[in-house]
Amino acid sequence: MRKMKRTTFISVLVTAFMCFLLFSSCGGAVYLQGVKEKKPELKKLFSQLKKQTVNNESRFIIIQQIIRIMLQENETEALNLFLTSYTEENSADPFNGYYLMVVAQNYKQAGAFPFAVFYYDQIIKNYPDLLVQDSKIHLFCLKELINLTQQPEIRVDYYKELLARFQEEIDVGNTYYNLAKTYEALGEWDLSIQAYINFLKYPETYIPGVQDALKKVRDLVDFYTYEGPDWSYASLETLAANIKTAIYSQDVRLLKTYMRKINFFTISWEQQEEAQEETQEEDFITHLGTFLNQRVWCNSVLDRDSNAQEAYLQTNGWSYRINTWYLYFRRINFPADPERHGRWEWAGIYFGDKPFEGTGNAENT
Repeated sequence: MRKMKRTTFISVLVTAFMCFLLFSSCGGAVYLQGVKEKKPELKKLFSQLKKQTVNNESRFIIIQQIIRIMLQENETEALNLFLTSYTEENSADPFNGYYLMVVAQNYKQAGAFPFAVFYYDQIIKNYPDLLVQDSKIHLFCLKELINLTQQPEIRVDYYKELLARFQEEIDVGNTYYNLAKTYEALGEWDLSIQAYINFLKYPETYIPGVQDALKKVRDLVDFYTYEGPDWSYASLETLAANIKTAIYSQDVRLLKTYMRKINFFTISWEQQEEAQEETQEEDFITHLGTFLNQRVWCNSVLDRDSNAQEAYLQTNGWSYRINTWYLYFRRINFPADPERHGRWEWAGIYFGDKPFEGTGNAENT
């Protein structure tokens, strides 16, 4: 309903605007009013355009020259009027989609984004696709609409059309990632996860501004599809106390129940800036009991770098090549599961003494 109202409003606005312009353009002289140096050349082109013997292909060449000159003269308003009037009067011209794309671009560059969106959308819905200068105009319009459209419920349809029609011309992995993010904004978690699963089929995809996107998405998908006992706690203090009890009683089985069941990581501080995909050591966790002994002790309080979102507990005395371990806790950030969202989990282990004070904020699920 919101989309229909928005489209109707823009349609009425554009129609009223165009009626005013068409009324003002009787006789056609309005196209040349602001033109100076190129007026004779334009008059000649308009004269050629009126000839009945000119076919659509020849008209396309003539109109391209008109577009070039009027843009050079900064007569974009007159150009928009000419092109929209032409497409109204010559509805069978197969190049009308291209002419209206020029109009949309002019409105975009002028900052009149609602008008630009209207024309881009109309081109896709009502005009056949064209290959102009090795570019498909529908593909171009879809990319522009995605950039200009703020409403996720509308933008998601543009992503879906890109994937349905132009997989050979686009970065498919990147498109699936952005589609998933758009579904997230709508709270459509099942559809978002399915889009993320499709993204994982393109492991070489680069997502600008997102470090370790592949690892984070795989972690998210695994978390969403996990079926098993819950390992999270509402209270960080309770979770830390339970782990201390398991350590001091040397109960390895109990200790493992508190670990995150998906992608629990073990990594040194020096490696933390690297991708953690290869640091989830199943063998290490399996043989955890080998390293637990009576000399292991835990600090009575959490590390001073702990905060409301993540926390660290220093432990020492492990029978391992590095005997100092920092147990890492964090809040679960996963709105798709309200029962777990905001609860605490034991997510991993950092080996060795901390080489610096602040540890930064860890992104998590």
